[in-house]
Amino acid sequence: MAIKRSSPNSKSAAQAKKPEGKKVDSFQAESGKRLVSANAESKETERSEVGIRPQSLEEYIGQKELKKILKIAIAAAQGRKESLDHLLLYGPPGLGKTTMSLILASEMGVNCKITSAPALERPRDITGLLVGLKEGDMLFVDEIHRLNRMTEELLYPAMEDYRLDVTIGKGQSSKTRSISLPKFTLIGATTKVGSLSSPLRDRFGLVQRLRFYETDELTTIVLRTAKILNTKITETGAQEIACRSRGTPRIANRLLKRVRDYAQVEKVDTIDVELANIALDVFDVDKKGLDWTDRLVLSTMIEQFNGGPVGLEAIAAATGEDSRTIEEVYEPYLLQIGYLNRTHRGRVATALAYEHLDYEGYQGKLF
Repeated sequence: MAIKRSSPNSKSAAQAKKPEGKKVDSFQAESGKRLVSANAESKETERSEVGIRPQSLEEYIGQKELKKILKIAIAAAQGRKESLDHLLLYGPPGLGKTTMSLILASEMGVNCKITSAPALERPRDITGLLVGLKEGDMLFVDEIHRLNRMTEELLYPAMEDYRLDVTIGKGQSSKTRSISLPKFTLIGATTKVGSLSSPLRDRFGLVQRLRFYETDELTTIVLRTAKILNTKITETGAQEIACRSRGTPRIANRLLKRVRDYAQVEKVDTIDVELANIALDVFDVDKKGLDWTDRLVLSTMIEQFNGGPVGLEAIAAATGEDSRTIEEVYEPYLLQIGYLNRTHRGRVATALAYEHLDYEGYQGKLF
């Protein structure tokens, strides 16, 4: 397969329950990236993830229901000697949408071209990709909800009739030519399926959601990655990393690499649960996968606003973070694990948040 890429009130909110001892707080400042962010940078995708990605559905861990559906689709397409139907994969970042597209191409024995919607600015960008496809090939478009209108409309006849309508010239002298395309499979990936227009979404024959991973699945992923990286790790050590990975394989693999770095510097041969605990505390990732900023948001709400309800702009002003960053980056996971509630009056820290941050007497404050 060829792959082508185009607390108590006396506590300061600023401390936000940071563990004592040696820290590596410079990681976020120097790299500009959160250790527990599920979004991947291009360098990370190209260098790190490619080497550890599974190559077949049998190797792919988790997403059992999705794999069952895709196995049926692959077997049916191969039986009819046809290309796969167009597929839309959606879900939070870091769950394996790109990996799944590469596996599908491998299972079908075809090539897969990879691009992203922001890279398809002009009609000729998507035209060049479509014309270059061969029979049965797959075109993977990441962040497909960000396609501009002109590019999206070019895809309509390409997806339905395998035809590309190209306008030549301008004004009254313009002409439209139709170019026949080989039968291909478009795989779209998005974190915001609701942002797709109905005409585009309805043209996908398969629409599937990727779910967050269970701890046992992430433990298996960490053990597999450690083997590929020639890193010795115990099952309990892998489980500790998995518990702090927010249900996301990309974060699990990233945390494993940071723990491996710590073990190498400390000259420890095998990563066990004790070492994993120490290393992840050093990198300021707690038992629930919260980093310093997550805890800052919660502790600010509790200490300065009595747990809420409090408006988003007030939280942003008190923490020094951008309101949009809080809403789009930090809030989703806090809502998911039940540490934060959104009400019509504002944000409210839950009893679970008080308990996690060791604030005594939280019941009296809440009720």
